[in-house]
Amino acid sequence: MTQQEDKKTRNGTKLKKVRNMLLKIIGAIVIAIVLFLGIVYIVNVMCSHSEQKRLEPYGQHVSVDGKKMNVLIQGTGEETVVLLPGLSTAAPALDFKPLIEELSPFYKVVVVEPFGYGLSDVTEKERTTENIVREIHDALQGLNIERYILMGHSISGVYGLDYVNKYENEVIAFVGLDSSVPTITEKVESSQLEVMKWLKKSGLSRLVLKLGTDPLAALPYDDGTKEQMRILMHKNLFNSNVINEVEQMYSNFKAAESESFPNNLPIIFFIQANHPVTDRWGPEHEAQISNSVHGKVMRFEADHYIHRTKAKEIVENFRVFMEEIR
Repeated sequence: MTQQEDKKTRNGTKLKKVRNMLLKIIGAIVIAIVLFLGIVYIVNVMCSHSEQKRLEPYGQHVSVDGKKMNVLIQGTGEETVVLLPGLSTAAPALDFKPLIEELSPFYKVVVVEPFGYGLSDVTEKERTTENIVREIHDALQGLNIERYILMGHSISGVYGLDYVNKYENEVIAFVGLDSSVPTITEKVESSQLEVMKWLKKSGLSRLVLKLGTDPLAALPYDDGTKEQMRILMHKNLFNSNVINEVEQMYSNFKAAESESFPNNLPIIFFIQANHPVTDRWGPEHEAQISNSVHGKVMRFEADHYIHRTKAKEIVENFRVFMEEIR
């Protein structure tokens, strides 16, 4: 063997060793990732099973399309206020608790938890505005609730717009709690939806919530309520109905652009004074009441979940508004 051939042989041996070492490292990394994901999945299944045992039922079930929709009713006032949640609110009846406590001395308060929310079942039907609105109405009909004030947070502003036009004779007034407007929306990419689905199926959504800042820590709920809200957050986050609702969101908003509130319907919007993303928030809400006989927009120094921290002020001003329109 010549010196040159010997050198090539040694170099080849070194490359083979390096390649084998890299393959072992890559193999070890892959095994570690698989083990990690396996552990995350198993822990999520075990935690979910344990949480179901600690979940405390509230409200009552109403049959809609052969499935159970959960509804909480509190208060015995002559007038009824129906509360509708924002997108992906895990436990609407618990989330609205500060507002319910302020409303219930004066009104009969009904919190509807749409399919995929709170303690309601999950449905196979598309989360179009048409289906969501019909299902909510069917739930109220099942409870023999015929006349009511509709009060909606966030995306329920879009559903509420369709609702009051379909059932104008039933709705006394509409109240928006930093409610969405059809002209301000965004399109969620399919790749983002796939990530959400994967996070849910793998159990990583639980880990993400665990490692992040607790969104409930500084909120005005007792520890027991917070614990129940966390359980339902893990249960409902990125479930099939919420994912489909996000998927349908853009088309639902675009369809609502052609709708407007009935001129004679009393409307009051409680909105955050300084929206963190757009300066059109206030003007677009003003535009929605521009032709209303009884329309008002009130601004508060608050975040999007305005009902959590400004419940008392909302109810005080809402009651004054209702007295004025009478």
